[in-house]
Amino acid sequence: MRYRYLGNSGLKVSEICLGVMTFGGDAIKNELATVGQKDADLITSTALDLGINFFDTADVYSGGISESTLGQALGNRRKDAIVATKVRFAMSNKPNDTGLSRFHIIKSCEDSLRRLGTEYIDLYQIHSYDPGTPMEETLRAMDHLVQSGKVRYIGCSNLTAWQTMKALAISQKMNLEKFVTTQLYYSIGARDIEHELVPLCIDQQLGILCWSPLSGGFFTGKFRRNSSLPADARRSNRQASSMKFWPVDEEKGFEIVEQLERIGKNYDKTIAQTALNWILRKPSISSVIVGASHIQQLKENAEASDWQLTPEDVEYLDAISKPVIPYPVWHQKYSDDR
Repeated sequence: MRYRYLGNSGLKVSEICLGVMTFGGDAIKNELATVGQKDADLITSTALDLGINFFDTADVYSGGISESTLGQALGNRRKDAIVATKVRFAMSNKPNDTGLSRFHIIKSCEDSLRRLGTEYIDLYQIHSYDPGTPMEETLRAMDHLVQSGKVRYIGCSNLTAWQTMKALAISQKMNLEKFVTTQLYYSIGARDIEHELVPLCIDQQLGILCWSPLSGGFFTGKFRRNSSLPADARRSNRQASSMKFWPVDEEKGFEIVEQLERIGKNYDKTIAQTALNWILRKPSISSVIVGASHIQQLKENAEASDWQLTPEDVEYLDAISKPVIPYPVWHQKYSDDR
């Protein structure tokens, strides 16, 4: 397992991060929570043994059960782990139990600390933008948590480029703690962030944490043109609410899968490992977040680290998965080329 700095910080995290959104299957039954405590214990300990030191969760995942399951699974190995969690979404039907107000952030952090069974959170992230709260209030609250020792670093997730830059500028102007990472949806078949967010991250030295890097399992090879949907895959449930989080052009995706398979064979790697390694070759990536419902899946994903696609193969995969460039990005690129 290789390690990288967490954005513009001195903290090192594994290239592969274990996302535990699926933890909590003993206490709650939904389309995402499928892993109970016993399996979570085994998956977590195996991840640590494989060199994975980075774990990502959120308070809203199964209403906090994902956090408590992870905390119990880490146990006395908490000191070996970098734990990231998030705040933003409603945790109850109470009017102030949602959003990014000072009230909700501080309360949610204390609740997450209790559920995780820890004295500090390594990376505390705002889960999305909150139009109802001034950015200054949110950032002051996050800075307070760092100054109080409850949080080590802060990050954001699912923000646009202008929202991210505004937050960084406010932090700099007010001398507040700055985001070191942004967590974004990114895969070889969903490259939207390359237009504005990636250039921003390069310029501001902001680390990218990729969520759903296989687009809900699409780039594992389970899904093929003219083949029936696999019964055991979450993406096969077209009615699931989680499907909205994995948009991908499937017709184009089938061709990408075929080329990932062809190139992967040259390295003796699977389609998923090749897709994950492609992301690790891109700029500003701090870590790639993968889920695992069983040990073999975890081991396969972990093996996406410790090797590299050649620049030629990366360039070829770039070309076949090239996204449509929006205005004014294409105009600026045209101007730069002249």
